[in-house]
Amino acid sequence: MQVKQYYLGCLSHASYMITDDKTGTAAVVDPQRDIEQYLLDAEKGGHTIRHVFLTHFHADFLAGHIELRDKTNAAIYIGRRGEVEYPVTHVKDGDRVEFGDVRLEILETPGHTPEGISILVYDLTQSGRQPYAVMTGDTLFIGDVGRPDLLASIGVTADALADMLYDSLRQKLTTLPDATLVYPAHGAGSMCGKNLSTETVSTIGEQKKFNYALQPMDRAEFKAIVTAEQPEAPGYFIHDAMLNRQERSSLDATLAKSLQAINLEQVLRLVNQGTQLLDVRDAIDFEGAHLAGALNIPIQGKYATWCGTMLSQNEPIVVIAEPGHEEEAILRLGRIGFDNVMGYLRGGMSTLENRPDLLQRIDRITAVALAGQQATGAMPMVVDVRTAKEWAVGHIPNSVNVPLNHFRQWVAQLPSDRNVVVHCEGGYRSAIAASLLTQTGHSNVMDLVGGFKAWQTSKLPVESGTSVVPET
Repeated sequence: MQVKQYYLGCLSHASYMITDDKTGTAAVVDPQRDIEQYLLDAEKGGHTIRHVFLTHFHADFLAGHIELRDKTNAAIYIGRRGEVEYPVTHVKDGDRVEFGDVRLEILETPGHTPEGISILVYDLTQSGRQPYAVMTGDTLFIGDVGRPDLLASIGVTADALADMLYDSLRQKLTTLPDATLVYPAHGAGSMCGKNLSTETVSTIGEQKKFNYALQPMDRAEFKAIVTAEQPEAPGYFIHDAMLNRQERSSLDATLAKSLQAINLEQVLRLVNQGTQLLDVRDAIDFEGAHLAGALNIPIQGKYATWCGTMLSQNEPIVVIAEPGHEEEAILRLGRIGFDNVMGYLRGGMSTLENRPDLLQRIDRITAVALAGQQATGAMPMVVDVRTAKEWAVGHIPNSVNVPLNHFRQWVAQLPSDRNVVVHCEGGYRSAIAASLLTQTGHSNVMDLVGGFKAWQTSKLPVESGTSVVPET
């Protein structure tokens, strides 16, 4: 028996393949949507993927169970409470799937979602009584537990799920032997929790010692602590959670449709008809020159999270990328279920060399220059697009806080003739905000180079205090 972890850093997502050499069989747990790595590794090892498990209906990405089923004819397994449109084997406490030296046994562990399961992995050459590992999905993370507050919009309360989570952790997972390896579905950076470790594997014993949510406490205290200070979830989470229940097109079919080069004149017509224009180049290149009307979400960074937050799943998208990066940009949209890409601008920005009338730029300003403007009384509106928690710890004096995930609603009310400087911690989020300002007709926009970090490094004044989104 072998267990291999696949870690997708851009989504902080871990998936797994368990293989058995005796029978040449493999099972995959919580696969990402682009499945080539599982197929390649199975083929290299002489294994056939026959089983695909979803520990729950993931909200932050579109899982690859449909793709694996279509490619390998593997059976799909989900917890007994999971209602789906496609053929599936529902599993409950104690159900087993065995092949050769491998036993996979189900624990129902609701709490993050009602249908959540964990999977005990036994190496039968070592023991049929002591599990080798447990794949905990989003029930138990390294250093954290799954948040119970994501399903309120579809009628499942955080209070009810927190009750389930308390029981799943204390009655099932923490009763496992301390040496049992813990393999979760997410790591640091995921918004499915608030305190995830950078480590991607642990043990039950280590988590009982160091995980704040597993320390001795009563039910009420637990429910209060696991629901407090959770990050605001991107709007696409519910969209993906529902898509993971549905029969749908495969990623291959989506890419075949979306990887189309579109000439400039056609792109302009599409934009006039309401198509979203997404420029994925680095902020410094975008701000130097970009096609008017484009939104900048650089591909290097939390690209999927911010695409899922700032873009609509219902309107078509055209991508502008550096030549050779178009497929990556569209693939990563496909991973979060954004299959509404019509294509990409043929030739990228080079096609605009003789069309200066179509170009816009965004000015950049240094921290020292901004401080100089403030000192002389030339007071642009300084907008900090970090979270309220970040802003409260420290911020530029006289700035206002409008977190990026609320920025679009606020910008619509901002007078277009007002000078605005936007910033975040280091420059990624402010580039998105600056592009949104110019997209909505604001011409007097500047992006603070290096963000709040640059302001601090320059030893300029800093204030702290509670954030309140300003009225306009």
